[in-house]
Amino acid sequence: MAEATSTPGPGRALNLALATAASVAGFWAWNSVATLGAFYTQNLALTPATTGILVAMPVFVGSLGRIVVGTLTDKYGGRAMFTFVLLAAIPPILLVSVGGLISSFALVLGAGLLLGVAGTVFAVGIPFVSAWYEPARRGFATGVFGAGMGGTALAAFLNPRLVTWIGYFPTHLLISGILAVMAALVWFLMKESPDWAPNHAPVLPKLMDAARTAVTWKMCFLYAVVFGGFVSFATYLPTYLRDVYSLDPAGAGARTAGFALAAVLARPVGGVLADKLGPKPVVLVALAAVAVLGWVVNLRPDGEVPAGATFVAMAGALGLGAGGVFAWVGVLSPAGKVGSISGIVSAAGGLGGYFPPLVMGATYDAATRSYSIGLLLLVGTALVALVFTLFAVQGRPAPAVQSAR
Repeated sequence: MAEATSTPGPGRALNLALATAASVAGFWAWNSVATLGAFYTQNLALTPATTGILVAMPVFVGSLGRIVVGTLTDKYGGRAMFTFVLLAAIPPILLVSVGGLISSFALVLGAGLLLGVAGTVFAVGIPFVSAWYEPARRGFATGVFGAGMGGTALAAFLNPRLVTWIGYFPTHLLISGILAVMAALVWFLMKESPDWAPNHAPVLPKLMDAARTAVTWKMCFLYAVVFGGFVSFATYLPTYLRDVYSLDPAGAGARTAGFALAAVLARPVGGVLADKLGPKPVVLVALAAVAVLGWVVNLRPDGEVPAGATFVAMAGALGLGAGGVFAWVGVLSPAGKVGSISGIVSAAGGLGGYFPPLVMGATYDAATRSYSIGLLLLVGTALVALVFTLFAVQGRPAPAVQSAR
């Protein structure tokens, strides 16, 4: 990807909006199993541990798949890859619905694994929108695109209600239809940046090259904490609220939607602040807040307002941190490697969200209705990341790094 210092304004807003809308659709589909966790727990007679495994399956494939999809985006462009990802998510959505209808845990689990393809949409969008914007505004661009994770809020709020209003199978048909319509809009309306050029280098050497870049692994760790924290909360929060606060599926879904929305709104703010102040202070503040708020969540604040405010603040901190981290990625990644590096980093973020639901399900204490072990692990991880960011990660990019892009 060439340096986008003179990209004209016309077309940027439309393509950023299309990319963000495609991300919303992808995240909605990606989170469809998790948001109906209570439905599967009841209808498939699942334990907390098996529920954790079920809701984590799409996250696993969606995370690892980002590595390949990000690299393919460097080669084929965002228009082609957005279309492919959206269409490829339709068969798994339909298979999940069939599995739920016939009460087959194996089919829902396997289809959920395939549904992970929807989560790779993020690795398409980062190099695509980065090509449209100059380095000084990439924090803004990637932050706005990152707001597409608002699809998780839509899924959390709408899916339980749609199941009640129109039925379980029609809900999945509706999601499939949205994916198809969005794929058509992308194919016919989206365009690549004039400054973008395909990178035809073989995939494996490109990935190895990206893996040898120091910024890749530093950002992987940080993104695994902040975005992984968001993914794990967004996928497991309905179950958590049911077990700890005895909420029904609709109530838990509404609150999970509020959590996701707060993170969505905070992410562009993190990107813009990173453009203005540098990514390091933004990420430091976010990690400190995550550590403190994780401890407060562990105390199980009682009452709608104290508990709600705590979770919204946690979501804001995670969204702020995610925006700050990817502002770093967009600026520090060498030319032509944004897709490869962002694919690896976003995969790490997804994997960061894969393991916590498994840990939460495995360590849940039914007698005390406590998830303390999992929450304290989050606190400890955030503190380690805070120290790592403070001492091991460069602040603003050096001029030599930027001029080499």
